[in-house]
Parts: sequence; C-alpha cells; structure tokens
Amino acid sequence: MPDLALYQPDIPGNTGTLIRLAACTATVLHVIGPAGFRMDDAALKRSGMDYLELASVIRHVDWQAFLAWRLRGNRRLVLMTTKASEPLWDFRFKPDDILLLGRESSGVPESVHAASDARITIPMAPEARSLNLAVAGAMALGEAIRQTRN
Repeated sequence: MPDLALYQPDIPGNTGTLIRLAACTATVLHVIGPAGFRMDDAALKRSGMDYLELASVIRHVDWQAFLAWRLRGNRRLVLMTTKASEPLWDFRFKPDDILLLGRESSGVPESVHAASDARITIPMAPEARSLNLAVAGAMALGEAIRQTRN
C-alpha cells in the first residue's frame, strides 16, 4: 500500500486529520521535519483524537534524513503539487509509492521537486488556488489505494 508523507507541515489540525486518515486506512504516515508546531500540540491531539495511538507515524528529522531513508528502500516519490500538469486520476500508482504533500504555507522547494519521481495535481476550477492539505491528501491516497488494492 502506498505511504503518505508530509513535508514540514505547519498546521497541526491538518497533520492530526492525516494521522487519523492513516490510522483508518492502515497507511504509514511520514512527517518530515521540522514541523511548524510541536508534535504534542493540543490542536494535533484534538484533530487526531484517539487515533494517534493507532497510526503508524514515522518522523524524519529533516528532508535529507527522509531522502536517505527513501533511497535505501528504492521507493518512488510522487509529489502532489499545484505546479504539475498530470492529473491525479490519469497517474498510475504503484503499491510502494510515497505520496508527498508540501507545507501548507509554501509547498516544497525546487530541490524537493527535482528529487521527486513524479509530480501530479488535482485539477480545480481556474479561480481556485488550492485545496486544504488534508482534503488533497485524502483524495490522493484514496485514488492510490483504489488503484493498488488487491
């Protein structure tokens, strides 16, 4: 099953919601630091509710630590970004993909774009800027699971 990864998240409520999603879907969630909040933040606990103990969350101290881990496992990194042209539903996921979501306030730097094996987007109305991070993560993970389920 694909994993979900968050690049330096800065809104604890979104991270908590994605922890809950990971717990409910038996998905591994990677949190790439530094985060813009403490992982014991009250908002994180409120949105993650009692799912924090059920989720498989791997914390990586920074991008370089995550990148080294990913390369050891030879796993494909799929970046969700508004700067891509390939739509989510046209992309062919693999069971060991890692779906990466950028920081809510600024996305990811160009070096992360360059390190990604694929870049995909969720098409939106022309006047819209972006979806909520947790909503986008749920949509992408749902499609990846749909495509890769046994």
